[in-house]
Formats: sequence, structure tokens, C-alpha cells
Amino acid sequence: MGSPPHAKNQNNRLLNFVSAQSTNNDYFDDDYLSLDTGSSHTVIDGDDNIRPPFSWKKLWQFTGPGFLMSISFLDPGNLEGDLQAGAIAGYSLLWLLLWAMVMGLLIQLLSARIGVVTGKHMAEICRDEYPRWASFLLWCMAELALISADIQEVIGSAIAINILSNGVVPLWAGVIITASDCFLFLFLENYGVRKLEAVFAVLIATMALSFAWMFADTKPDAKQLLIGLLVPKLRRKTIQQAVGVVGCVITPHNVFLYSALVQSRKVDPTKKGRVQEALYYYTIESSIAVFVTFMINLCVTTVFAKGFYNTKEANSLGLLNAGQYLQERYGGGLFPILYIWGIGLLAAGQSSTLTGTYAGQFIMGGFLDLRMKKWLRSLITRSCAIVPTIIVAVVYNRSDASLDNLNEWLNVLQGMQIPFALIPLLVLVADEQLMGVFRIGPHYAGIMWIVAALVTAINGYVLVDFFSSEVKGLVFGSLVCSVIVAYAAFILYLISYGNAWFSRFGFKRLV
Repeated sequence: MGSPPHAKNQNNRLLNFVSAQSTNNDYFDDDYLSLDTGSSHTVIDGDDNIRPPFSWKKLWQFTGPGFLMSISFLDPGNLEGDLQAGAIAGYSLLWLLLWAMVMGLLIQLLSARIGVVTGKHMAEICRDEYPRWASFLLWCMAELALISADIQEVIGSAIAINILSNGVVPLWAGVIITASDCFLFLFLENYGVRKLEAVFAVLIATMALSFAWMFADTKPDAKQLLIGLLVPKLRRKTIQQAVGVVGCVITPHNVFLYSALVQSRKVDPTKKGRVQEALYYYTIESSIAVFVTFMINLCVTTVFAKGFYNTKEANSLGLLNAGQYLQERYGGGLFPILYIWGIGLLAAGQSSTLTGTYAGQFIMGGFLDLRMKKWLRSLITRSCAIVPTIIVAVVYNRSDASLDNLNEWLNVLQGMQIPFALIPLLVLVADEQLMGVFRIGPHYAGIMWIVAALVTAINGYVLVDFFSSEVKGLVFGSLVCSVIVAYAAFILYLISYGNAWFSRFGFKRLV
């Protein structure tokens, strides 16, 4: 890609901003925090090319999207990965949890950058930048990742409802109850984005209180906790749990979601100072949000490390039986730990299914350029996940082994989709024509490509390990090999497409 004149770049960004604002009104109501229009919310004076000094009031106004984004680090799939890592690996993978969170934060900051600078979210940009066939394939991959994540989230909520109802409500009924959050989401949207963010803040606070209570009740070893955080250690028998820790943190649909969430604050991308200000406050807010979610994940991992490491129950722990095992290990106390676990799990499931509904709207609306009423779009995107989830809940009802096997398949499916969110993000955020002066530099880009390579390699290991044990028969094996070749070819295409580093060696955009 060549570097166009500055004026042309500014005009392109202005057109993107105007187009995005007309689109955003489909997703958000009029309760924006208008940071650049001189409204009654906030008036910003001074040079548009200079970022104003730090303000606590301004930080509060930008607070919200980062915490919604951080929900993806707290979904039931993450909690299951945490408890299994603690039970099987003890405290030894805490350092990896910490660095996985850092990698997740860096990726989400790039997602915020591309959303603020262009005034459009990732799905829309991919639709505009890539050929139709490539854009369609990216949409398919994003939908697969979203559906597989949503199945885990909805089943997690259903398990929590089953626990809190003392087994009266079966899994399939819990799935139907959880599915109704689609209508709750639509109801909350009518009251403005800030009210919706407040609801998520309550859910995160509920998780924090529940799992901190469990942490206080079980009293994990503080010395072992610090050693686990500071001393990298990886044993052969804990590789699968290590891969799970990283895979749970990097979620494909969250990359698309956060680039859209940051647009709930109106920032004119043609004004350098306003963009710098927005990116500055989103960096602070996202860092705080990720720190909070890290502490919650830390509590879950250490609780199960203290209670089940080197025990016969360690290898059989999952979401379905974790609460009962906790109850048997620690008893009732002032408030039965089984119900504390159930409350935290319910908050995790409900919050993540709501963000899944949100992400589904942006992904489908952005890639397919849909123009329809909010309730209809939400119903369609929700049904894509709920229908297969109900089938799964009926088929696998209260079967620990079957649910564990299903979770393995779903984790593999999500891991396979990560490159199709991460690679376009890295290519686009380094594109001078798209990002102007806010494109990332070569050093930052190099670090992020290393992160992307690590994440892709880790998930590649999972794929090879999983399929080598599951694939049997010549016909099925040949089919899997063909799919893997096509999968790798599409990844290489995405890497080379418009990548400035590749253009130095003669690679051109493949239109």
C-alpha cells in the first residue's frame, strides 16, 4: 500500500467517521458521551492537535467499554480453565496466567486503537478492506468462534442455575432461562449505554465478591502463590493446562467487540488531540479492568490449587461437579461454598452471554452490512448460539465425561479461529492509509507479531495433539489434512495481504 497525501488521508478518515456515526445509531441510543461537540456532557477547549492534561472526571467518562471487554476473561470457559489449572498444576501456572492477561491487554488496546482512529469497528473495516470472498470467510470464522464460546457460556449459566436451585432446574431449562437475556439486553439498551455498563459493573463486582470470599475461606498458601507468579515453571504433565490458560484469554470475537464498544464515546478521528486523549484514557481503563479480572482468575486458580492439587479428584474436575467437590472439601461455613461458587458462576455466565449477544450484532451487522431493527438482529444472532446450545444441553444433560469432551472440541474450535481475528487486526492497525499517524510503528508491530506467533503456535500444538488422538481412518484423515492445508493457506494470505513488511520483498496486495 502506498502512502497517500495527508489531505486525502484526512478526508478518508472523515468519511469513515461520518459513516460510522450513522451506523452506530443502530447499536447505541442517544446516550453518548459526546466528547467533541461541545454538548452539555463535556466541553473540550484548546488545540485539537494536543492531548489535554489528565482529568479524573474525563477518565470516569471514558470508563465502561474496557470493563465490558474484560468480561471475556471471566466467562465460564475461563473459570473451567482456571480450576483445572489449579487442580492439576497447583500454583505453578500463575505466571503464565499473568502474562496471558498482559498479551490479552495488548491485543485489546490495538482493537481500541483501530476503532477510535477510523470511527468504524473491525467487522466493518474487514468488509471494506478485503475482497468479498475473504470477508465472507472471516465472517464465517468469527461466527464459529462466537457460537462455540456462547455454548460454553450458556451451559455455564445453566449449571449455575442448576446448583442454586438444588438440582430442581435441569440444564436444558437453564439454557432456556439464560436465552431470555437477549430480551433483557434489548430492555437495557433502551435506557442508554451507561446503564448497560452499570449492570456489567454489578456482575463483575458479584464475581469479585464471590471468588474473593472463596479465597478467604480456603486460605491458599501465600508463599506458594508468590512463587507461582514470579518463577516460570512448566512441567510436561501440565502442558495441556498451560495451553488452556492462554487459549481462554485470547478470544476471537472479543477483538471485534472492543473496536465497536469504544465508539460509544464520540471522538472525532480527524482531530489528533482528541484521538490521543481517547486512546490514553482507554489504555488506563482497560489496564484497570484487566487487573481486576486477573485477580478474579487468580482467586479461582489458587482456591482449587489449595483444595485439589495432588488429589484423586484433580483430573475429574469440571464446571458441573466443581461446586459439589468444593462443598465436600470445605463444608458449609457461614454460607455454603457451593452456593458462593454458583453465584459467581451465574454472574460470569450471564455477563458473558450478554457480551456475546453484543458481539454477535456487531459481527453479523458489520460483515454483512445488515440494516434491520435491533430486536430482530439480536434475535437472529442469539438464535445462532441458543439453538445448538439447547440441543447440546439435552444430549449431554448431567454427563460429566460428555461435557468435558464437548468442551475440548469447543476449545479447539475457538483456538482455530484466533488467527482470523488477530492477523487482520495486526495488518490493518499498521496500515498507513487506514490509520494515518496512528498506525503502529515497526517495533510495536514486531512485538505484537511475536505475540500473535506465540498464540498461533500454542493453538497449533492443541490442534495437532487433539486431531492426532481423535482422527482415525484414511478417509477422515485425508479430509482433515485437506482442511488443514486450506486453513494454513488462508492464514498466509491474511498475513501477506497489504502487509507493509511483505511489500518490501515484492509481495503485493492480492485483490
